[in-house]
Amino acid sequence: MPKIVFGTDGWRARIGEEYTFDAVRACAQGVAQWVVEQHAADRGVVIGFDRRFASEHFAAAAAEVVAAHGVNVHLASVAAPTQAFSWATMRRKAKAGIVITASHNPWTDNGFKVKAETGAAASPALLAEIERIIHPLEDHPERILRMPLADATAKGLVEVFDPSLDYLARVTELFDLDAFRGAGYTIVCEPLFGSGAGYFPRLLGGGRTRIIELHGERNPYFGGVNPEPIPPNVNEFLARIVAERADVGLAVDGDADRAGLGDETGTFVTTLTLYALLMWYLIEVRGLRQPVVKTVNMTAMIDRLGERYGVAVHEVPVGFKYIGPKMVETGAMMGGEESGGFGFAMHLPERDGIVADLFFLDFMLKTKKKPSELVAELMALAGPSHYLRRDIHFAAADYPRVKIEIMAILDAAAPRELAGVAIDRITHLDTKDGAKFFRADGSWLLLRLSGTEPLARVYAETRSENDLQPLLDVGQRMLGGL
Repeated sequence: MPKIVFGTDGWRARIGEEYTFDAVRACAQGVAQWVVEQHAADRGVVIGFDRRFASEHFAAAAAEVVAAHGVNVHLASVAAPTQAFSWATMRRKAKAGIVITASHNPWTDNGFKVKAETGAAASPALLAEIERIIHPLEDHPERILRMPLADATAKGLVEVFDPSLDYLARVTELFDLDAFRGAGYTIVCEPLFGSGAGYFPRLLGGGRTRIIELHGERNPYFGGVNPEPIPPNVNEFLARIVAERADVGLAVDGDADRAGLGDETGTFVTTLTLYALLMWYLIEVRGLRQPVVKTVNMTAMIDRLGERYGVAVHEVPVGFKYIGPKMVETGAMMGGEESGGFGFAMHLPERDGIVADLFFLDFMLKTKKKPSELVAELMALAGPSHYLRRDIHFAAADYPRVKIEIMAILDAAAPRELAGVAIDRITHLDTKDGAKFFRADGSWLLLRLSGTEPLARVYAETRSENDLQPLLDVGQRMLGGL
């Protein structure tokens, strides 16, 4: 079996085990050969990295391989948010982008993301083409071409650039930053030691607004938590909002492409609620009515907002490799997934946690309302919605077997009711990695295998908070006690 398989968001693995320099070089050769096949060597490849252990060295190794194929390389000089490299890929008219990052995965992991020329995540078809080249190389690293970086630079094949400059200039075009700086807000920012550190202070600082950034230093251990901006990982952040009497808390994940939000009371705003808030903002404040794209694990509030405002809603499997292409196909104004990844057509058909957080800040500024007030109004308009996710972890070595067992359970599952409420319909995911159960009251339960980590996820959204835990319990029992 091949070791390198691109999941819902790139390939990720444990550093020093599957994730080695030879494995990264094999991935880079896959991208480089595909670019050559497309007769686009002169357009080149953007290569970037995050703050994880040795990410800059893995990026340099990838650059040596890409350059060895005669492909121009745009190599980042510093770690930056993943979306900065998506923007650079599009802005520089590169044929593809490579980002060395494992996003929100544990500190033990690193990863390899591929970006299309549009800045979007590479499509499943493109990734299949790249995997076709990679797999024969996995056991034959001697077939991988390499050119020392110094030689490639001397030959003019490598250009080193600071990815923050163009990205910050782009974000400045989207917002009235002077209005943010003069608003007099107190804002707590949480980059979780990741590559988004320093971006909120650079964008929002220098005026009456006070910016308090937590964990801005580089720490590849991420303080011992997964750099995903959800509780309990952000409990310190939520408490600090209260301690500072802040107006809002803005968080991002380890590579800053996912957003997290805390209201002025230190209450975490779920990623599903945040997506609905952002859709409502684009409709009410920006006056947009284009379609939206959501993943199968996203809130039903999106559908209710769509019905209310006449906005078409398209549902796709989990992963921006499905969302991005669907956004382009349908002319959607935004796309989003449960993990807190939201993309915007006016910016990029790819996730951007920084821009998502700033859109919410703009919602506050334009309406002169507190976060809790906006959430309450949304719930009155499109809710109520109560959501939670449970992750069931497995040993990596056991995961291939467990996946087969879980899918056998889900394929055979045909309950008439869940937690006392009748089942309206059952949808087996097109990606063959889970099933979703819709109850007659509009609530739902989703059981799904992760495409980036060895775990199964149990998701539920209910209209009543009291129904949430019982429905999650039922879902966990359906997995047979695994």
